[in-house]
Amino acid sequence: MTDPASAPPLRWHPAVEQPDPDEQTTIDGIIAGMTGESRIVARRERHAVRASHAKSTACVVGTLEVLPDLPPELAQGLFAAPRRFDVAVRFAQGPGETLGDRVSTHRGLSIKVFGAEGDRLPGHDVPVQDFVLATGTTFPAGTAAGFLSQAGRIGAATPMPEGVKSAVSSVMRNTNRLLEALGVRPSPTADFYGHPFGHPLAEAYFSQCPMRFGAHVAKLGAFPASAPQAALADWRLDPSSDQDGFRHAAVGYFGAEEAVFELRAQLWTKADSQPIEDASVEWPVAESPYRTVALIRLPRQDAYGPERVRYFDEVMTFRPAHSLEQHRPLGSIMRARLQVYRTLSRFRHEANSVRAESPLAIADIPA
Repeated sequence: MTDPASAPPLRWHPAVEQPDPDEQTTIDGIIAGMTGESRIVARRERHAVRASHAKSTACVVGTLEVLPDLPPELAQGLFAAPRRFDVAVRFAQGPGETLGDRVSTHRGLSIKVFGAEGDRLPGHDVPVQDFVLATGTTFPAGTAAGFLSQAGRIGAATPMPEGVKSAVSSVMRNTNRLLEALGVRPSPTADFYGHPFGHPLAEAYFSQCPMRFGAHVAKLGAFPASAPQAALADWRLDPSSDQDGFRHAAVGYFGAEEAVFELRAQLWTKADSQPIEDASVEWPVAESPYRTVALIRLPRQDAYGPERVRYFDEVMTFRPAHSLEQHRPLGSIMRARLQVYRTLSRFRHEANSVRAESPLAIADIPA
């Protein structure tokens, strides 16, 4: 287990969040803008897709094993005692449209934990806990207001040809390579739009935003933790040869190997350098390292069977609002997501004439 933080964790209390007075107006603006973009994509693709992470690369099931003998500050909420939970996990590309893989942006990893008993957020009536993670430790637009201010630039890119989007993605990747060569910290925004062509199973994924962690507050990260995944560190996709290469790589991996991720918590220890409301600020690992609380095991399986993929992509949803009160999402971006995900999911399901379902167990998911 990672060495513990030098400072004790701060306590969660309702006042850790400080919403802007006009935040609801901002959220309404985000909903209107993203719904409009979803309509554009649905007309172009003749099918409504997720407004982010539309293109899945693997749809798998497995287990989450809470480690024994966790120290009290980590033995919180879902992780309060050693236990094995069933999970459904969806790996996906970042854009809210089904682009070819030459447009390599950030990646997503969504986890649905079954059998999560306890008080739940209002409107969430199924005993599951969802964690929605992505590559990158921070979210470029740190607040809902910041995201809305960028929405015009982001939305304007939606009608652009895929070749132009590929060129933009390449520029962003090269920007980060140059920064790294100069010894400068890479730009989270550049990585968001121009992520390297690495293997999806060799990536680490992060909550980016904080959440309640029982009596405390934390961010989460899922880190690859098996030898076969470590062997993929230098793997790179040639996008000119395979426009669905990430999917083929992930499906090929699961046909031969188990994937293991360490789920780690980064506890909130310093209010001044670890803000709750601004998700663009990285919490320094020197002040609070990521510490392992559970193992996610995803065994060998068919990771892209047609019935399962249809269920993951069309029927089932992953939302921050699917949460225990003990893991309530926190901060401006997360408060927006609680409403935005619900509205965009409703639009997608209604546009496709598909009834949304919230499975109660792995057995409800097609093989």
